[in-house]
Amino acid sequence: MTFKTHFVLPALLASACFMASTVTAHEHEAPVSYESTQLSENLYMLQSGKGGNLALSVGEDGLLLIDDDYADIADTTRAAIAEISAEPVKFVVNTHWHFDHAGGNQLLGEQGAIIVAHDNVRKRLLSGGEIKAFSAQIPPAQKAALPVLTFADSMSFHWNGATIDVVHPGASGHTDGDAVIYFTEDNVVHTGDLYFAGLYPFIDGSSGGSLAGVIGSVDKVLTRIDGDTRIIPGHGPLSNRDELLTYREMLSSVQKKLMQFKQQGKSVEQVVAAKPTAEFDAKWGQGFLNADTWVTIVYQAL
Repeated sequence: MTFKTHFVLPALLASACFMASTVTAHEHEAPVSYESTQLSENLYMLQSGKGGNLALSVGEDGLLLIDDDYADIADTTRAAIAEISAEPVKFVVNTHWHFDHAGGNQLLGEQGAIIVAHDNVRKRLLSGGEIKAFSAQIPPAQKAALPVLTFADSMSFHWNGATIDVVHPGASGHTDGDAVIYFTEDNVVHTGDLYFAGLYPFIDGSSGGSLAGVIGSVDKVLTRIDGDTRIIPGHGPLSNRDELLTYREMLSSVQKKLMQFKQQGKSVEQVVAAKPTAEFDAKWGQGFLNADTWVTIVYQAL
């Protein structure tokens, strides 16, 4: 498998389908296939062009997977992993609870993988819930899909000759159960959906997310990485610190404008009409969330 250097837009369109409805099979979609890039001897990034980005640690200890895409392509996900290693997946770490990142939990859990996530990920998968921005009702997950190891702040794997730190940034950013994964020796970080590379990010206010929380979480990531760090975003192509910093600056600028409107008591309709993101739309507004939709979601979540 080879890695495409550009981001495949259907990944975010598929995310929109997920958020706009309960998780169902997409019978009429084109077949999904994965592409991968090898980041080190023991670490790969995988993209399906449908859901979120995956990371895979391989080596003598076995396979450790970060996120597992949609439920309806779980067999395809497992086949893509098998092209890299025939070993079973021993651990799955969820960066958050959304089903474009945790939908493959059930199949992998049934095959014996131990699922790991923040405490709030288990709570939300266990109970199901609503993603209000898209009027989406998400049913409770099956037992096999639930994390069996959870953490509040951080935990570490000493795995395949590497230190893999799994850290909740502290703030509720994309959701209240975000995890950032640092592959320390490889100088690679998987941010989950705290970072949408080159795109306006979905912020799930109904799952505790907020723009301020995303900015605060990104700030913490920035303090721990350097100019050589390779960043696996939740969606988008492989990235780096400079690009993450540009993303953070965009978010901060938009936040200041929106807070001024909030203090003035402006309605969502008035804020959207004011086009507060106009200077950024050409660069960031070409994904599944156009500028007006993104401003609506973010303003309502302030």
